Amino acid sequence: MNQDIIRLHDLYIEEGLGRRQFLKKLALLAGGAASGMALLPMLDYNLALAETISRDDPRLDADYLSYPGKSGNIRAYLARKKTAGRQPGVIVIHENRGLNSHIEDVTRRMALEGFTALAPDALSPLGGTPADPDKARDLIRTLDKGQTEQNFIAAAQYLKTHPKTTGRVGVIGFCWGGGMANQLAVQTPDIQASVPFYGKQPAAVAVPKIKAALLLHYAGLDERINKGIPDYEAALKSAGIDYKLYMYEGANHAFNNDTNASRYDPEAAALAWKRTIEFLSEKLIE
Repeated sequence: MNQDIIRLHDLYIEEGLGRRQFLKKLALLAGGAASGMALLPMLDYNLALAETISRDDPRLDADYLSYPGKSGNIRAYLARKKTAGRQPGVIVIHENRGLNSHIEDVTRRMALEGFTALAPDALSPLGGTPADPDKARDLIRTLDKGQTEQNFIAAAQYLKTHPKTTGRVGVIGFCWGGGMANQLAVQTPDIQASVPFYGKQPAAVAVPKIKAALLLHYAGLDERINKGIPDYEAALKSAGIDYKLYMYEGANHAFNNDTNASRYDPEAAALAWKRTIEFLSEKLIE
């Protein structure tokens, strides 16, 4: 896929470029409207590919629940292995398209690794994630930042006190959720480990507040997000924060999302997942 087209799609899904303008520019880059439209299936997220682990997997207990947040009850999806033993908790934070079937599948993947995984729907205060991903993206932009952070802090508190967890909690987030995973590391001491995937960095002045260990995954071709890395890393080093940073060269933003043919990088995704599970196991399992 032409990298200029990937960057254009980033402007559309991440920065608010209007669809009409996106399609017009896509046609110019692709050499015509018909060619541009032919590329859309590869650029768009195909949730028909989301279920790599069955919703009815007999190894898992998985269902929806609600927990009390700052703005009221927050809908979430929880998955854990069928076991009597207690497990560490992991919050799974979705991209800017809300709590969809892909993120629910990632939550089941995390559960099979031995964690009680909880994926909150950040759009709960607005009625929940709509079926149309473009509408979800537009709604995400209207959320109150402080209130949303408090709703995820409440998720950490929910897992910390859950009778089937050990009380130790980590967080993993993707894209918009990666930025939120960084913010949770700043905002609450109730998490011990945070794993942002290509997430926006917090302000350098806030970094000394971080108590959690960090595992930071970035994509080599993700110019928009990567601009913030030097200041973030300098602040982490200055504050003596426990962190590891990996750059996946040749990979695009959202390389872990296997429902997007133009961005998914199987090799980078597999390596980042392996590192993530090793890191969370090291930091959360006593």
